Amino acid sequence: MGVIALVAVSSGLVPPPAAAGASVRRVTSTVTGSDGQPYRITNHLTRTAQAAERPGAPARQWLLVWTGDAAPGPDGKPDPDFLAVVDATPGSPDYGRVANTVTVDSVFGNEPHHMQYTWRKGDKVYAGGLLSDTVYVFDVSRLPRVSLSGVTLPHDTPCGSVPDAFTVLRDGTAYGSYMGGPDVAGPCTYSDGQTRVGNGFAGSPGEVVRLGADGRVLAEMPAAKKTAEDPVSCPNQPALPVPTCANPHGIALREDLNRLVTSDFVEVRHVVAGLVTDPNLQRRTVRTYDISDRNRPRLLSLSYLPDGPRVDDEYSREGLLAMEPAVTHQPRHKGAFVATGMGAVYYTPDMTKRELTWRQVFDDATAFRRIYPRDTPTSAADGGSWLMVSPDDRFLFHTVMFGGNNSPAVNAESGMVYVLDIRRLLAAGSRTSCRIDTIAETVRGGAEPDCPALVSALPIVDTTLGGPHWGAMDTFRPVAGGKHFRQTDQVSRVVTSNYFVAPTGLDGDARICMALVDPAGRLTEDRAFRDEHTGRRCVSFDRTSWPHGDTGKANPHGLLFAVADAQLR
Repeated sequence: MGVIALVAVSSGLVPPPAAAGASVRRVTSTVTGSDGQPYRITNHLTRTAQAAERPGAPARQWLLVWTGDAAPGPDGKPDPDFLAVVDATPGSPDYGRVANTVTVDSVFGNEPHHMQYTWRKGDKVYAGGLLSDTVYVFDVSRLPRVSLSGVTLPHDTPCGSVPDAFTVLRDGTAYGSYMGGPDVAGPCTYSDGQTRVGNGFAGSPGEVVRLGADGRVLAEMPAAKKTAEDPVSCPNQPALPVPTCANPHGIALREDLNRLVTSDFVEVRHVVAGLVTDPNLQRRTVRTYDISDRNRPRLLSLSYLPDGPRVDDEYSREGLLAMEPAVTHQPRHKGAFVATGMGAVYYTPDMTKRELTWRQVFDDATAFRRIYPRDTPTSAADGGSWLMVSPDDRFLFHTVMFGGNNSPAVNAESGMVYVLDIRRLLAAGSRTSCRIDTIAETVRGGAEPDCPALVSALPIVDTTLGGPHWGAMDTFRPVAGGKHFRQTDQVSRVVTSNYFVAPTGLDGDARICMALVDPAGRLTEDRAFRDEHTGRRCVSFDRTSWPHGDTGKANPHGLLFAVADAQLR
């Protein structure tokens, strides 16, 4: 198993830290991995969780937060990572309270990263350990209690490493993006018999994996072409005989169109080591796959994001760091978006084509200018991250970590979440004319009539080296006098987490913040979502005590809204 030196991974059953309060109820769940060893999680159900489980208790909505321990305990031993279960029921007396921490007791130093982007009734939760190369499959059907359905170990995916994000199919299986190369440098053979040569753990090329609801690997498929990709745009260190940019980070699915989309981010081990010596190690490529055969995703299109009009240095060009794709949902639309860590949003009107052309349709500087008409932060290398289209295809949500290069110091630490109205852009179909191609458009929005319109931008200030990176949309509504919930296609809230990846030097202040979304898409801070210990707005994961013990600060990353199956109609 390949492991980045900054991360210590331990196997074997280790009891969770002592000293959780007497009112906490512990419930364990264990599965056997493909190595024949047991892997265990432990629920630490507080009085809030226990009350929610009582017969006849009001229905509750939960926020799942995939969380990493920030530092070893006083004895120098690692503390467990965990899935936090937070009461996210509007109007609840426990709103914002951590009701359960589900500790991962068998593997430490996972660097918990992303889960899937949305959750539906019956879905398992797929949660990746970025640096442990391990995926956990959680059963959340009985929330606030969680059980373990499966675990995907490093040797189960020998052709890929660094699992990043997941998207779940209607049958409950999932596709996952593995950003890094094979565990061992050299040739690796995938499920369909194809072979690619890789340069090792956290290198290139990455892959796409299909996982069963029990964590079993159903297919490993190459993200890289058989032939060389652009050798200038796609260097590898160490060099590969067939150059490739295949480092898939974000992943998005249109099952009705038989299309999967991934965006390539970076050859990740160089970022962790702080040694990005070539700007093109930051990728600008987007891949689409034909998934007509679900177990054999076939690479259909490889496209390159163009640079925009900003005059930035070679490491900060708009098309680099293709962090996240987002797809439309309604049958009449086929468009897709990509956001980069360099402050740009791109669009293509038809993801089903073999040859895709991407246009820049928005620059984060326009949203910054809405918040800060004076001392406006720049958007070059601003850490643009989470990106999602609302289920009704009206709005595009996007988080930005901080002001970009050369931002005025007074506002450089401000990140944000913003909302675009994309209806005119989608309605234009293949006739779209929107393109950000002048400096004026980068700060005022596109000049063409079909360009996305900025609806709202909400600042989120983080004085650390991180900021609002990830997010999730709430589409659940209470019904029947609060006894049940139903899922809709309208977004009522978005939640964001202030944490990136500490080993890169970009961490965050470890808060999760909630914003309300009105029917017009306008954002306002949810002032009722407060920390249970400090009473301050947003919920801080920089605290001493948790239901599982006094393990100190933790790093919240992946986010999902969910409801117990029995309470969802």
